Amino acid sequence: MTALQARAAISSCIADFRRIGLGALTALSAAILAPSAQAEEETIVSHGYSFYGDLTYPEDYTHFNYVNPDAPKGGELSISFVGTLDSMNPYARQGRAHAFSVFMYESLLGEGGAGTAAPADVYGEYYGLLAERLEYPPSKDWVIFYMRPEARFSDGTPVTAHDIAFSHNLLLDQGFKSYADSVRRAIPKVEVIDDHTIKFYFAEGISRRSLIEQVGTVPAWSKKWYEETGARLDESRLETPTGSGPYVVESVDIARRIVLKRNPDYWGKDLPFNRGRHNFDRLRLEIFGDDTAAFEAFKAGEYTFRAEADPKRWATGYDFPKTREGQVVQKELPNGNPPVPTGIVFNLASPVLQDKRVREAVALAYNFEWTNESLQYGLYRQRASFTQGSPLMAEGAPTGAELELLTSLGDLVPPDMLTQQARIPHVSNAERLFDRRQARIAMRLLDDAGWTVGDDGVRRNAEGTALTLNFLFNSAAGATLTAVMENFVSNAQKLGIDVTFEKVDPSQFTARERDRDYDLLYDSYAAFLAAGTGLTQRFGSEDAAFSLFNPAGLASPLVDALIDAALDAETREEETAALMGLDRALRYELIMIPLWYNPSHWVAYYDQYEHPDIPPYNLGYLDFWWYNQDKAEALRDAGALR
Repeated sequence: MTALQARAAISSCIADFRRIGLGALTALSAAILAPSAQAEEETIVSHGYSFYGDLTYPEDYTHFNYVNPDAPKGGELSISFVGTLDSMNPYARQGRAHAFSVFMYESLLGEGGAGTAAPADVYGEYYGLLAERLEYPPSKDWVIFYMRPEARFSDGTPVTAHDIAFSHNLLLDQGFKSYADSVRRAIPKVEVIDDHTIKFYFAEGISRRSLIEQVGTVPAWSKKWYEETGARLDESRLETPTGSGPYVVESVDIARRIVLKRNPDYWGKDLPFNRGRHNFDRLRLEIFGDDTAAFEAFKAGEYTFRAEADPKRWATGYDFPKTREGQVVQKELPNGNPPVPTGIVFNLASPVLQDKRVREAVALAYNFEWTNESLQYGLYRQRASFTQGSPLMAEGAPTGAELELLTSLGDLVPPDMLTQQARIPHVSNAERLFDRRQARIAMRLLDDAGWTVGDDGVRRNAEGTALTLNFLFNSAAGATLTAVMENFVSNAQKLGIDVTFEKVDPSQFTARERDRDYDLLYDSYAAFLAAGTGLTQRFGSEDAAFSLFNPAGLASPLVDALIDAALDAETREEETAALMGLDRALRYELIMIPLWYNPSHWVAYYDQYEHPDIPPYNLGYLDFWWYNQDKAEALRDAGALR
């Protein structure tokens, strides 16, 4: 299941980086130095963690700045899902689960619902949830978490260090291979000191980036539940492990809906971390076979909140009586994250796509300008970067610290990367889908690569083999996205490439995506604003052959070296230079055709919800919005809601 996260609001990213500042490590403002019971050296003891030690919220914070601490509790928020689901276990290769399946679980260092940011107004900061404090040496060779004794699973049993160790090991033994292999190398030992104290040891000779937050954000599952049920993490299933979070599963009808309800006995409801959050009594997911049916159900009031992704519908579809009468609100809300790097991904294991000239030619078949004006109402901007709009975005030719780093990598760096501007998408004719100028460039590239056109218009190599590509596509996608991809395929076929546009149902799509059974795929990577071990899972060579987070199968020594440089950075300036170089290298490798992005959140909802000013890193409708009882009753009295 592809996560759709955020887009860029440049000003807030820049403001955050200016606030953080570049250069040497900032003071450990929120931490205190204390003698360690575990070692002779002085250690840092803190209520939260960031790699450089700077924390926005002090130990005595009462709530996050962006929430309404007095938000009323109650009501329901309901959303839709388009496609098929057959599991409540997102950690198995088999089956397809929704984000609702992880809402019940918490971690030592807290997050927002389904892994979203909390706090959502700062980047790279973590605060204790199941853990009330953590301790680590300046070397970050290990970390100890001191857990809250009052923490309870929804069945009333305590959450202990034994559960944390069990969960950590369960992910290693039965979780995704790329994750498990990476974590085993970095975290060789975990020690339960007592029922509420746990220590993780980190391997020598590796970067300390992301290790503490890695172990601190593992979901806490009940060891007792797994032992009693005999369930496995690597198997598809509908039953869910006991969690400690604010919501529990009320009902699951995998073909129709999933309902979560507030746990009235939730142990953490009064923590500063949670104040002003988790405001709805129920969260409901309605499941539909296609997006047209889902939108009609929204208009009829079958569910109440919609995050819109279709530009045509956003521009024209919301002119219906309920919006005209103010019963449905249509809003554009700010988004401070860099946009998700979504695009047409090349499977680099495909022999014909290993020639970069072929990839460049195929990329020229995409006409953003015509697509945006003719199908997307001019609402989008073209994405170029994996960190679009952030201070990490590579622009122009490399200079300063970035140039010094790239030069130090010697022959790993292609000479033209040192002198040319970062790769940007081509510009096409907005008035004609098939841009003949770009087509001529593409045809020359294909000719140079040895794929020449025969009398039948099909390109073949010297052995007579036709240039064929399979484009795997999810049939549940909306009509506009489908039309965009069909037009791209049409353009590629006019270049003499035999492209099969294969639309399959969501279950087949998920299975074949995991098996890398495609040449082209509409998919996404994850944007980044800081160094982390997740970079190796997404872009690194070691796990490239099987990582579910690297659909192109990218394996580049240059990319590996830049990831290592980012992970080994000792200052923000060094980290910024390495990540800027990484963005430049990823674009140079051309692992996907970058498409478009929307700098705002498009949302529509029945006028019974309220929200604070939206923070940069989380829209938060399932997290810190709230329900207005009077408005809801007025909607029901008017017959607007079912």
